[in-house]
Amino acid sequence: MSSPLHPDRLFASCETQRSIARELYQTVCDLPIISPHGHTDPSWFAGNQPFKNATELLIQPDHYLLRMLYSQGISMDELGIARRDGSTSDVDPEQVWHRFAANYYLFRGTPTQLWMEHVFAEVFGIQTALNGQTAAEVYCEINRQLATPEFLPRSLFERFNIEVIATTESPLDSLLSHQMLAQDDWQGRVITAFRPDPVVDPEYEGFTSNIAALAELSGIACDNYDAYLNALRNRRQFFISLGATSSDHGHPSAFTADLDKAHCERLYQSALMGSLSTADAELFRGQMLLEMALMSLEDGLVMQIHPGVYRNHNPVLFESYGRDKGADIPLPGEFVRNLKPLLDRVGNEPEFTLILFTLDETTYSRELAPLAGHYPALKLGPAWWFHDSPEGMLRYRQQVSETAGFYNTVGFNDDTRAFLSIPARHDVARRIDCRFLAQLVAEHRLGMNDAHELAQDLSYSLAKQAYKL
Repeated sequence: MSSPLHPDRLFASCETQRSIARELYQTVCDLPIISPHGHTDPSWFAGNQPFKNATELLIQPDHYLLRMLYSQGISMDELGIARRDGSTSDVDPEQVWHRFAANYYLFRGTPTQLWMEHVFAEVFGIQTALNGQTAAEVYCEINRQLATPEFLPRSLFERFNIEVIATTESPLDSLLSHQMLAQDDWQGRVITAFRPDPVVDPEYEGFTSNIAALAELSGIACDNYDAYLNALRNRRQFFISLGATSSDHGHPSAFTADLDKAHCERLYQSALMGSLSTADAELFRGQMLLEMALMSLEDGLVMQIHPGVYRNHNPVLFESYGRDKGADIPLPGEFVRNLKPLLDRVGNEPEFTLILFTLDETTYSRELAPLAGHYPALKLGPAWWFHDSPEGMLRYRQQVSETAGFYNTVGFNDDTRAFLSIPARHDVARRIDCRFLAQLVAEHRLGMNDAHELAQDLSYSLAKQAYKL
């Protein structure tokens, strides 16, 4: 059965460039997937139980889908999203699927459509166009296949040719699923990544109780700043013991600080009491980015900063349904001044790696590429989140490559909760990179041999090296 996906999708319309891109793509399309940062559920792989249905697997965990549908007046209750208190509306998963299918046209021209069409065609072999009339047929076919051994999480992991995938957990997580995987003889490599936001951001909900939980898990009373730092070191070592090679920090900005110990202690005690001002909360977060960088220099974890997001912008949605429901909005970014305290301390350390992401594309050529093109410690993450799209990826390469080159970037990571879309996302990235390289070759700015080597590096090697995988 032939795929409805065009083999030359996303390549340039110019025949010369398209033929070069096609040749390059054929050498990388089947490379193993390195997924060094994402949000898939490790219990899927530890338990290896069948996915329940198309709705719970493909719709409800995917904030890209949720935000578009919500923007068109479809409520979270209608989509069967659980409330913060654990309750759910009385809606059948098939009803949710029908609602999604009837509104699938909303995603025309978006990256979500690219990913979903790939999932339907390549993962399930479905050629029927999804709409309100075909919803039941598609839903039943997907559920039929999900009930087979070939669609168990580990089977899909192997079928997708995933070499390694990193999930992302809080220091307050027991990592029980990762412990189960460590005891298992399955050969799939699923590792964790250290995301300390709940215990380093004093404005994170429940911060004081989070610190109490950190103290209990680490066995270190967090009653002063030094003990608090030691508790974080303890949890980092626990994560490393279960395969972690990176930490990840979702701060509102890239602001960093280098304060004396007395100032740090005062801020910490105020944070415990919940009495920090907004400015002091940002100062504390900035200090913690420096502390995390210093710890990375000690223990070797690659450090990632994902700044510039106003998270949970919609208070009504957040109060009822919690985080990650599509209500996060990009903010302007600044890196040159904000990162200077951190870079003054560790920017020249070749043993330390800091990977920067942004949602503010105006910083690509003005700030990020020049910074990464100078400091040995800095690397640039790929086009992220709202810019994880064909146009966003092209803009990224166009604005970054001339100053930072290719080898101060780290390839691609899919950063997704939508497990079945991982091959689709990597396929889009590989096609766009081959398209960009093809233009350089066609303009006689890059030799074909170099383009072949770069295509391999961008698709596979750079991510593996940068994340120490």
